[in-house]
Amino acid sequence: MVSGPGQSSLRLADSVQYVKGIGPVRAEALGEAGINTVEDLLYYFPRRYLDRRNTAQISDLKIGDQATVLARVAGQGIKYTRRRKYFQVTLTDDSGTLACVWFHGVEWIQKRFRVGDRVAVHGKVEFYRHLQMVHPDFDLLDEEEDPLNTGKIVPLYPGTTELKAKGLDSRRFRQVIRACWERLASVTDNFTPQFRSRFSLPELAAALRQIHMPDDEEWIERASHRLKFDEHFFLQLLMALRRRSLEVLPGRKFPNLGPIVEQIYRSLPFELTDAQVRVMREVRADFKSGRMMNRLLQGDVGSGKTIVALLAAAIVAGEQAQVAVMAPTEILAEQHFRAFKALTAEVDLPLALLTGSTPKAERTGILDDLTAGRLLLVVGTHALIQESVAFRDLALIIVDEQHRFGVVQRGRLMEKGVYPHVLAMTATPIPRTLAITYHGDMDVSLLDEMPGNRGKVSTQVVESEQEGEIYEYMRSEMGQGRQCFVVYPVIGESVWPETPGGSETGDLKAAKAGFIQLRDRIFPDLKIGYLHGRMKGSEKDAVMEAFQAREVRVLVSTTVIEVGIDVANATVMVVENAERFGLTQLHQLRGRIGRGPGGGRCFLVQRGGGEEAARRLDIMVRTSDGFEIADEDLKLRGPGELFGVRQHGFEKLRMADLATDGPIIRVARQAAFDLIADDPNIQKPENRETRRRLVNNYQHMLDNLGVS
Repeated sequence: MVSGPGQSSLRLADSVQYVKGIGPVRAEALGEAGINTVEDLLYYFPRRYLDRRNTAQISDLKIGDQATVLARVAGQGIKYTRRRKYFQVTLTDDSGTLACVWFHGVEWIQKRFRVGDRVAVHGKVEFYRHLQMVHPDFDLLDEEEDPLNTGKIVPLYPGTTELKAKGLDSRRFRQVIRACWERLASVTDNFTPQFRSRFSLPELAAALRQIHMPDDEEWIERASHRLKFDEHFFLQLLMALRRRSLEVLPGRKFPNLGPIVEQIYRSLPFELTDAQVRVMREVRADFKSGRMMNRLLQGDVGSGKTIVALLAAAIVAGEQAQVAVMAPTEILAEQHFRAFKALTAEVDLPLALLTGSTPKAERTGILDDLTAGRLLLVVGTHALIQESVAFRDLALIIVDEQHRFGVVQRGRLMEKGVYPHVLAMTATPIPRTLAITYHGDMDVSLLDEMPGNRGKVSTQVVESEQEGEIYEYMRSEMGQGRQCFVVYPVIGESVWPETPGGSETGDLKAAKAGFIQLRDRIFPDLKIGYLHGRMKGSEKDAVMEAFQAREVRVLVSTTVIEVGIDVANATVMVVENAERFGLTQLHQLRGRIGRGPGGGRCFLVQRGGGEEAARRLDIMVRTSDGFEIADEDLKLRGPGELFGVRQHGFEKLRMADLATDGPIIRVARQAAFDLIADDPNIQKPENRETRRRLVNNYQHMLDNLGVS
């Protein structure tokens, strides 16, 4: 790559404003989209490609097909119906006429088209008075850059309204990226030729050029494979470094079961499952190893993680060392505390609950007992990481629903002990590809067997018109002494973002209105409870205690009951606006019922979303396998929405797809772990460029990992 005549070369680190066709104003708009340097521009990948070898003439279009058409704008304008206005563009080619219609963003789209423009449109072919596409994807084509019928593959770029307002549409991106390549000095590869040969990877420079200006489909595939490999490799390199840093840390040995475990075993009203026994063996092996345990306990809803956590805690407490159990919400912390207390009723195990709602006098006593070592087990929320909380001998940390805590929060709790063992738990089934990326530094234990005392839960998708039938079924269940949940979506309280379409305030009003309707009109003769995340801790406690005591027959709630609520008497779950929940979240909610031998029924009330939402909800009807559901949720929503991305490096995944890249992830993981095994601090000369790229892109995640 040689710079043009009379022009200086561009380097990857140069500001994007120096690329021909950008300048300061457009550079500012690009900066807001995260494109600040030449390198950022080259890593702004096409969203798809327009294959001119596979476009359709208008006369050949068939209703119902997805098609791409190249044509000229023959006319355009805003039109009106009785109810609304819309924007229509009339396109022509040598064979016929096609209308394109937009009902949203009318004013903005109107400015994009002029009579005589050549455009590419892609969408579903429909017929209403004439052939048309509704809300098609479109790209303006340039005469000189894109001569008609040349058989090219043309990249189409993602864009925001702000970028397009500055003239940065797909056509402009193609122009500026071509100009960038003409002046680019070089692209240094972060892998050696030997490494690339081993994994059949093209050079980085070739991959970047071909992803923007592909020669053919084979090159698109090769280039995307290389760029995906890079992204997965560096995330796995972080996991390998993290794992290496933990493996060298000493861990307190707890070789014996101890007296408290034996007491708990004798008092248990049930037998442990084979899976629980297997996981306990894995935990005990960690306790005997002399290394710090860093284990993830992954189990589906209702698989019995709580008893495993208690038995692990009892081993440590049996040696008079201390255990901290941290949960993300007060409700979940209180649920764990009640469960631990019930399971240790006949056992001498001092334990306490510490949350933001703990009264001051009680809190002072708990802190004193922790400092003195009189208190061996404390269950709490973020309150446990406050500076005023000190332990005499913290040896085990149990973190529940650990993906809801940040790395810094977990680290603060770990700092209160000397290399304490860590057992993280999650009831959110994690697809394998995501587990080895998100939890790649941890040993994983699976609880893949359900206790034998659980009933079956059936699931049904219903429309709002069927609510009367649901209420009749609820009444029949309550007539037999059972209890019910009715859940409403409130976006602001959920760890996972929901489908757009409602405001948090409006949702909360809907939940309250539903509660009032059930209390005053549907079940006026029964006690109805109401629970949401903005209530004071004491108010939540009162509602939950009344529900546990069977005084409250129907609990109307937001998603605060998503995890940790264990009421074996509850047999009915009604989820309002089910189309607005993620599948994994629906699975969690469904797991609140059927915890007794009688099983339960879950009604998913669909009020919108059309056929697509119906297909998605049908997955919940078809299976109760949390891992299958999690796989589907990952494909539909991506890792960012399942877990939150900023602290885990997923913001670097511009090309990779965790839902479909399983084979690439496994190869990249092996390559990364092999490199660290051979070069633990990444200091060998042949790994210099790998180290440079790691530091440049992931410095914020390299603290305490031996790389700087």
